[in-house]
Formats: sequence, C-alpha cells, structure tokens
Amino acid sequence: MRNQLLFTCTLFGLLSCSTTKNISKDTKQTLLDDNTFLITEISSDPSYGLTPKNPIEVGSEDSGPKNERRFLNALTGPNGEAISYYRSGSCCPVKSDKAIYGNKVMLDKYRVTWEGSQDTISIYINMYDSGELKAPKGFGIKKN
Repeated sequence: MRNQLLFTCTLFGLLSCSTTKNISKDTKQTLLDDNTFLITEISSDPSYGLTPKNPIEVGSEDSGPKNERRFLNALTGPNGEAISYYRSGSCCPVKSDKAIYGNKVMLDKYRVTWEGSQDTISIYINMYDSGELKAPKGFGIKKN
C-alpha cells in the first residue's frame, strides 16, 4: 500500500509540472521574443525605475540577469530611438523575501542613453523580485 501511495504521489507530481511562458512565479511576464519582454505601458510614476526606492522588478529564480536585459531591450528613447546601456554595478540593498542571506538583496544599476540625449540615465533593477513591467517615464516602448 505504501509503494502504491508513493507511486501515485510521484506520478501526480510529474504530471502537474509543466513549462509555461511565465518568467516569474510572482507576476506573469510575456515575451516579445526570447531577448525582449513585451511592455505595453509607460509608468506615470516619475520615480519608477529611476530611483532605488522604486526599482523595476524583473525577477526569476534562474533568469535574473537575462531578464534585466530583456527589460532594457524593450525600451526605446522618448521618440523611438534605439538605446544603449551598460551595467554600472550593484548598489542599494532592498528588503526581499527572496534574499538568500538576511532579508536584503542588491539592485543592479544600469546607465542608459540614446542618440541625441544630453546625458545617461540611471535605471535601478531588482532581478530577484517580480512585478508589473512598465517603461520608466521619459522612455518609449519597442514595438514588434
């Protein structure tokens, strides 16, 4: 009887696992292609992604750095210009239930620019937690 119960539980566990297009357990995120998130909205919050107190949450247990690039690849300059970006380092500990040690994770800071811009802009990304993705105010969204 015990072997039958173990077999049934194992079979149920295997059948209940499936691959989905969800990038995160917390918030469903859709891909435009393998390297780009589909973003449909520009944030009205002037602090979204542009301050460490309101980072963009692109998290996934196994795809954090790739999700950061997927997010940035979905952005354009304000008039549809192609952007360029580079990671300028980690900063700014924030509370997270995904933290491995303690209760804080570090954000990644990216510097973003486009042709015709006067300066680079800092974008703060949390690769551990997941939330609704929007373009920061002042940016555009890549179309198909």
